[in-house]
Amino acid sequence: MKMMTKSRGKKKKETKHSSLIVRWVSVVTLTILVSFVIFSVVVYSIVSQQSLDQQEEVSNNVVAAFERRLETIPNELQISNVIPSLTPSTKRILQGKPAISRGDNVNSAFNDDLLSSVTNPDISVAIYNKHNEVVFSNGNAVPEFHKFSGNSKTVKKQNGNNIRLITYQRIKSTTSGKIIGYIVVANQMNYYNRQMKNLLHWMLIISIIAIIIFSAIAYLVVRDVVKPIKEISEVAREVNDDPNSSMRIKELHRNDELEELATTFNEMLDRMQRYIDQQKEFVGDVSHELRTPVAVIEGHLNMLERWGKDDPQILDESIKASLQEADRMKHLIQEMLDLTRAEQINVQYPNAVTNVYNVLKRVVSGLALVHPDFKIRLDMDDLPANTEIQIYHGHLEQLLVILIDNGIKYSTDTKQINVSAGVSDNEVHIIVQDFGEGISKEDQEKIFNRFYRVDKARTREKGGNGLGLSIAQKLVTSYHGTISVESVEKQGSQFKLSFPILSAKEAARLRKLDQKKHEKM
Repeated sequence: MKMMTKSRGKKKKETKHSSLIVRWVSVVTLTILVSFVIFSVVVYSIVSQQSLDQQEEVSNNVVAAFERRLETIPNELQISNVIPSLTPSTKRILQGKPAISRGDNVNSAFNDDLLSSVTNPDISVAIYNKHNEVVFSNGNAVPEFHKFSGNSKTVKKQNGNNIRLITYQRIKSTTSGKIIGYIVVANQMNYYNRQMKNLLHWMLIISIIAIIIFSAIAYLVVRDVVKPIKEISEVAREVNDDPNSSMRIKELHRNDELEELATTFNEMLDRMQRYIDQQKEFVGDVSHELRTPVAVIEGHLNMLERWGKDDPQILDESIKASLQEADRMKHLIQEMLDLTRAEQINVQYPNAVTNVYNVLKRVVSGLALVHPDFKIRLDMDDLPANTEIQIYHGHLEQLLVILIDNGIKYSTDTKQINVSAGVSDNEVHIIVQDFGEGISKEDQEKIFNRFYRVDKARTREKGGNGLGLSIAQKLVTSYHGTISVESVEKQGSQFKLSFPILSAKEAARLRKLDQKKHEKM
């Protein structure tokens, strides 16, 4: 069954999936193809219509030129009256002679508007009389006459890919006012048809080349986008298979959203790794530190079970010792939980804002009541009352309690604690000073480590587990502050806390975010 499950898992992982590159390039190519088709159709239609209008205008000009020559004839059109009405140049062309003779005025010959009409190879002209008889034509291909309504009519005829225009026009005599004949002009539009074929041909070639080029560009762009996504996916799979993996996404050097995503992804993995490490460290520390009190309690219980329950003195000592160790375990577990929470501040209290002046006044007043045998002095002359920092008020209180309580525990003859606060370089500084045993230079570098005790025997007597300063350091670091110590043996110690001060605008923004978070909850 297990082998089957594994094989299924492998098959599931190896299942083929459509490539993001193929899909994106296909979409881009299809979009470009449709765009070029639409663009080509629009351009072709516009050019075709404009060229067709020009050809129609040419046909109308030919009709108008012939109509001006023939409308002066009073009677029905005949060969005898049509030919004389045409220009001398036209007559000579019809007779097979040169269009211009030596006796003609050069300017008048070239100004003959019929000359260009009858010599245009695309234009076929036929003049019909009222009996549908041809009285004039300019070539072998005589356009046929068909009855039509109105004074004129233009018909577009298509033969395969070629288009030609047939224009029909009634000729009305200006002297008699009667219809004397008809003009039929057939425009073969060879230049237009050739132009449209060439345009279609080149548009097709350009479209194919453009689609290939843009598809290649799209492939390169999409591949460049998908490559970091693949890297992110590979890292995610690696971390999913091995949560302790140190594999991370390499720097992309893109300066865009993908680089931001990769950076955020790495930060998320680093945070997950820290949580895993914290969990391991927590379990290891608890198991290590609880071993001693559990062993003590177990030893007393074994002794009572064997013979101590009948001895009132041993029974009393064992019960007191067991209760003391149980109480120490309780405090140890609470401090371990506090330490774990201190390492997750950015999740629990990301937008907390606290007034330093009010917290200092409240904590010092409270501790002065709890320890009436100690003189706890507070100096806030250099601290403005509206000074605010980014920290949860309960954690600032906890920091002050840890430092002041440490000062009280390790005090000797001088039972005095000085607490002072001030502002400089856009930071608030809080100093807690005691006049106790002091800390050696060697120990000053280690006192913030977990479970470290300067004097383990005396620390146990005073009820310490060596976690207070470690919790303090984690809290301060989590809120982007610093904690330091200066101490002289036999003279006392001075702990200094520093936090960046918030502007009024930034404090208002964080409060607004914090309020929104609580409303969602």
